[in-house]
Amino acid sequence: MMITKSGSAQWQGGLKDGKGSVSSESGALSEQPYGFNTRFEGKPGTNPEELIGAAHAACFSMALSKALEEAGVTDVSVKTTSKISMDKDGEGFSITKAALTSTVSGNGDRDTIQQAADGAKVGCPVSKLLKAEITLDLTIS
Repeated sequence: MMITKSGSAQWQGGLKDGKGSVSSESGALSEQPYGFNTRFEGKPGTNPEELIGAAHAACFSMALSKALEEAGVTDVSVKTTSKISMDKDGEGFSITKAALTSTVSGNGDRDTIQQAADGAKVGCPVSKLLKAEITLDLTIS
């Protein structure tokens, strides 16, 4: 079974003076603005890296929840952030790191939770997509 979802973007103008917007098939994002200043200068608005971070955090959290359920851990709560780092790479840029930070609680063995988190870190579909170093800072509460 193949699942296909889509996102779209439009851009007008040059790199630094242009403006764009991004949308998602579901409508959760609808013509959200982005530009050079939101990506490289820290101005308010979205950018591709934060969208990848949100997707990565959501994917990891779901994969971890599945693994914990399969391991018999109950009453699970997972809160995750993924910080996406982009560095200069020759004439362009590359995403070089995805740093997951997750807090997990549940009724189960700490080693089981840690093992499930380590598996989700490498096994979630977004992690598999990224050609970057992926780290995990896990807090079990």
